[in-house]
Amino acid sequence: MVTRARPWLLCLAGSAGAATLATGGATGVEGPERPGPLQDETLGVASVPSQWRGVQGIRGETKSCQTASIATTEASAQTRKCADAEVQTEAPEPVGAPSMPWNDGPQLAAFLRRVEVMVTRELNKNWQSHAFDGFEVNWAEQQQTVTCLHTLGYPPAQGQGLHVTSVSWNSTGSVVACAYGRLDDGDWSMLKSFVCAWNLDRRGLNPQQPSAVVEVPSAVMCLAFHPTQPSHVAGGLYSGEVLVWDISRPEDPLLWCTGLTDDTHTDPVYQVVWLPEPRHSHRFQVLSVATDGKVLLWQGAGAGRLQLSAGFALAVQQLPRNTKLKKPPRGETEVGATAVAFSSFDPSLFVLGTEGGFPLKCSLAAEEAALARTPSSVPLRAPARFTFSPHGGPIYSVSCSPFHRNLFLSAGTDGHVHLYSMLQAQPLTSLQLSHKYLFAVRWSPVRPLVFAAASGEGDVQLFDLQKSSQKPTVSIKQTQDESPVYCLEFNRQQTKLLAAGDAKGAVKVWQLSTEFTEQGPRETEDLDQLAAEVAA
Repeated sequence: MVTRARPWLLCLAGSAGAATLATGGATGVEGPERPGPLQDETLGVASVPSQWRGVQGIRGETKSCQTASIATTEASAQTRKCADAEVQTEAPEPVGAPSMPWNDGPQLAAFLRRVEVMVTRELNKNWQSHAFDGFEVNWAEQQQTVTCLHTLGYPPAQGQGLHVTSVSWNSTGSVVACAYGRLDDGDWSMLKSFVCAWNLDRRGLNPQQPSAVVEVPSAVMCLAFHPTQPSHVAGGLYSGEVLVWDISRPEDPLLWCTGLTDDTHTDPVYQVVWLPEPRHSHRFQVLSVATDGKVLLWQGAGAGRLQLSAGFALAVQQLPRNTKLKKPPRGETEVGATAVAFSSFDPSLFVLGTEGGFPLKCSLAAEEAALARTPSSVPLRAPARFTFSPHGGPIYSVSCSPFHRNLFLSAGTDGHVHLYSMLQAQPLTSLQLSHKYLFAVRWSPVRPLVFAAASGEGDVQLFDLQKSSQKPTVSIKQTQDESPVYCLEFNRQQTKLLAAGDAKGAVKVWQLSTEFTEQGPRETEDLDQLAAEVAA
């Protein structure tokens, strides 16, 4: 049901119209022309059918899809026919021990009783004998003489008259590297030099074409391969810088360098050594010694820089006074270091060779502050603990024995090799090997009583103290015109090889004879006895 009001036609104006609207027209008079008051009216139901459902029903669609029919295939495989076969050996016949006649049993027993005492005595003597101590069966071919395997050189360096100042073998023993520079008078300031390396295991080795060449703006005085990284090599320059190269990267071999800072050496660097870090044995630092009196430890840092991690300085006033030394020139306080060697038994113990000719026993654990006049980013310490009797001139090389904790060798410009004990100032023995300088000395890594020395007369001399303590066992002629031999190194991996570099710019690789590579019986005991007898 719908209730609606009938519309009126309202024609009201002014205040009268407003009054009439307010009173609902009650005050007016009904007439034929005027509508009456509002009234309710009831009408029939109005129905409006919905068109939405019908429209949606028309729009609805039913769709379906079907994938392509799936094809299937069945296949089978069958092995080939097999046949079994058997093989039977003949039935084994029992083998019986041959029957032994025992008719002489009483005589055999009597014989054994008679010889029992004598056989027992001989067995005891053999058991106590040392005749075969250290004997090992060696099926390798015996090398009777020392022979030259390779003569290596780099023609551009030799053309400039450069010397081989240092040689080093890498950790695999297959690569030998050399440094080119000069050890005599010359114009050092503009001298360009090289580091060259040859892989001796490479097929088709060209001795005049190194497998790696690094150009260096200053003379290279020393080299040392990394103990575990076969392609990393450290070098010290005449300018005082220390650098590390990766020779496996020919385009950009430089890994780290010290640069020219307040920490850099102010004199030529004469030796570099790789040392394991105290708390990280797999990481290594580079130690450098120079004639400015400093011993510095460098660590690889970011941006290709070597950062100073520790340092030592040698001052005349702080040298131990256990032996008499020459008075230094007036005003001179630094003690120039020319060589270094570390003990194989104590990683903190090392020996320094000096320009003054006296070796110094030193320690990395030293805590006394050094009297240094040059600035440094780290505190410098005084490492010297003991002073040994001097040579007649500067020392060029020192080497600690790998078989005895107290023995080391030194060689210098007086042409002598001194054998020292760490326990006394005087040398145990002194050998004059040359009337000129001796530039290098090295202990053998496999023979306790063997060492080699490089002379200024062009010789490489091999000593076997088990045979003679006064003259060399073998003297090898490296240069025909007696040009000096400046450096040498034993190969610790391929122990039959020895490399030596000379003033002609050549590196010769020598194959040692068997007598220098095979340890004899009781050789270590003889070395101990030598040290004890002379020291007493």
